[in-house]
Amino acid sequence: MAPVGNFESLAAAIQAGCNSVYFGIEQLNMRSRSSINFTLDDLEEIAKKSKEHNVRTYITLNTILYDHDMALMRSIVDRAKEAGIDAIIASDHAVMAYANKIGVPIHISTQTNVTNIETVEFYAAFADVMVMSRELSLKQVSEITREIKRRNITGPSGNLVRIEIFAHGALCMAVSGKCYLSLHSHNASANRGACVQNCRKTYIVTDAEDGNELLIDNEYIMSAKDLCTIGFLDQILDAGVNILKIEGRGRSVDYVHTTVSCYREAVDSIQDGSYSKEKVDEWMHELSKVFNRGFWDGYYLGRKMGEWNDSYGSKATERKIFIGQGKGYYSNMKIGEFQMNSHTLKPGDVVMITGPTTGMIKTTITELRVDNVPVEEVKKGDVFSTPVEEKVRPSDKLYKVVPVLE
Repeated sequence: MAPVGNFESLAAAIQAGCNSVYFGIEQLNMRSRSSINFTLDDLEEIAKKSKEHNVRTYITLNTILYDHDMALMRSIVDRAKEAGIDAIIASDHAVMAYANKIGVPIHISTQTNVTNIETVEFYAAFADVMVMSRELSLKQVSEITREIKRRNITGPSGNLVRIEIFAHGALCMAVSGKCYLSLHSHNASANRGACVQNCRKTYIVTDAEDGNELLIDNEYIMSAKDLCTIGFLDQILDAGVNILKIEGRGRSVDYVHTTVSCYREAVDSIQDGSYSKEKVDEWMHELSKVFNRGFWDGYYLGRKMGEWNDSYGSKATERKIFIGQGKGYYSNMKIGEFQMNSHTLKPGDVVMITGPTTGMIKTTITELRVDNVPVEEVKKGDVFSTPVEEKVRPSDKLYKVVPVLE
């Protein structure tokens, strides 16, 4: 299941081989502040594009809700039904009750903090899919999936309840995301999707008795590293997990494409018997290129405490620089035409092309032409052409991909 924050990410997720996507609508989702959320008017297009590729669509409607939110909540669920969205990911009982009333499938959000089989059995009256608490170990998850089969716990569809877990991406320091720091400091509730991420910052500790201040150095003690399970994904599938959820609706299109591609390949390799340490090393190399805060295995393998960052921001080994935009594409020759807006470009450089229909294309420049004449470099103001295997569109953005220098 891929995170989608805009149409570029939607196209990239589909390209990369996801089975389903999840996204927020308006402000009633846990990434209402940090991602570019879709509107109600986007639902039909999202559903249409996804169904063309047999990709299922899920709306996150999982914040704390108040009485004044009920009208908007019902509007979102109503429009989801009209558009043919496959399910609503919910944590509030009001959403579950209303969706159930009008016949819209429900998935239980991780915000509900499902940690045991009795809770699974309770929510089975509403949902066929449940996202487990991120604090569970794989042993606990395995026990839950085993009991689902033993007790024959079925959802509204009559099928056995399916279990979903987070497989990759940012982790919150608080239990299943229930944090109040942002509300306390900025009156911006994390549980209403408005987290300002206090936990990712540097802090000074002050001695209350003498006023001495200490800068907490070399460790961001509330900022967890990113979850990465690709190295033990076989154990996760053996535990009976049905759905792997990638976190990152607020992250870039290259992050979505890279993470979905790596996990798609990993799942396929487990199923065909070719999963290996060498492949894991290759996937880790690719995953390290896009936004990350360093990686750890979460709580799945039995850890009691989190693993924290030693620096601020991303540890990605590559970064992208915006240098231009698409102008056209000559399909018969597979040649893309671009306008250079900044910097320079030479053969051998790696570029990334992104767009709401294009998704993401990453390629190495083999040849450059200006006015159909071969050149060794293009610079700001030039209109140039270069071979590109996939179609380029005028709305596409062109980036130069460069290594991050330590």
